[in-house]
Amino acid sequence: MNLTSHFSRFLTSDPGRLHAAAHSHHPWPDVTFAAQQQSWLDAARLQDDKWDHVFGEVIPEARSHVARLLGLPDPATVVFAPNTHELVSRVFSCLPQPARVLTTDAEFHSAARQFARWEEAGRIEVERVAALPFDTLAERLAKAAAVGNHDVVFVSQVLFDSGFLIADLADVVAAVPDERTFVVVDGYHAFMALPVELGRLADRVFYTAGGYKYAMAGEGACFLHCPPGYGPRPVDTGWFAGYGDLVQGPGESVGYTEDGGRFWGATFDPSGLYRFNAVQRWLGEVGVTVADIRAHVLGLQNRFLDLTEGLLPTPDADPRGNFLSMRLPDAAEVQAQLHDLGVITDHRGDRLRIGFGAYHDLPAIDDLAARLLKALRR
Repeated sequence: MNLTSHFSRFLTSDPGRLHAAAHSHHPWPDVTFAAQQQSWLDAARLQDDKWDHVFGEVIPEARSHVARLLGLPDPATVVFAPNTHELVSRVFSCLPQPARVLTTDAEFHSAARQFARWEEAGRIEVERVAALPFDTLAERLAKAAAVGNHDVVFVSQVLFDSGFLIADLADVVAAVPDERTFVVVDGYHAFMALPVELGRLADRVFYTAGGYKYAMAGEGACFLHCPPGYGPRPVDTGWFAGYGDLVQGPGESVGYTEDGGRFWGATFDPSGLYRFNAVQRWLGEVGVTVADIRAHVLGLQNRFLDLTEGLLPTPDADPRGNFLSMRLPDAAEVQAQLHDLGVITDHRGDRLRIGFGAYHDLPAIDDLAARLLKALRR
């Protein structure tokens, strides 16, 4: 598989740059340029009628793509927002206070920072399961969940700092004894990085992810799958949740739909959904699946690890998602040295993160290994 030519606008904007951070901000394929323009043209053509078009065509298409990619039985359970933080906050608005939360100590900032602040404010009580050691994480999570007394269990499918993939996620969900407990899965580092089959969990878990990373659509295209019956009336709600029925009489109870639309917020820029739809159509046209991308990336990872054997520590996350995470006492310095050589990576604490995607080919990996050697020699 070689899709490099389909990313020409991003890759040629700075020919000397070697981007190896698909886990952070994935380059957009060329088809998204026309999609971005189409969003503008539709706004000009339709003006006040734009939202009828967005809700009538753009959103249903985007919902169908998400449902297909996750194996969901009903696309109507999917709702969109500019970011996952907004969606997570809306889910938590359904819970009593203080809400009792079970999570890990390796969640991304959009959850971890908010949890810490809510904890300070007395709105939640948090039990954090240590991510390390990885080989017993799923078992320890399931054991903690089985104790019960939680209002919500929140866990990432792929941990953002290490890349560790919780392959036994269904076992964790099955261990939750109370059917009223919310289960929220942060799938941002899994969605379109690896095949995800959510069908048998669709009636039980919330699942959130977005387009900024492996879905290749950029900002503003995040989504939440909402299991039926959980959180029927979010306290945090916007006018989109009542789209088509804006009149609310004095003393009347605020109404909600029964599908994912009950978690809508308010006005946002829909151009991300245009780009997301364009990416999905393009992948269909070139005949590339998520499984194809996953196999391609794993091949690139193996190539890179072979070329750099002895130069970097072995990644400790296995199984892992679509990026490598190596623990280095000077990770920040190595990342800065790579940046000086035109290589885009990042670090989280003492972990250097290097991520591959559909836009990489073997010559890019060889170039990356050569530049890494230069950085380390410095």
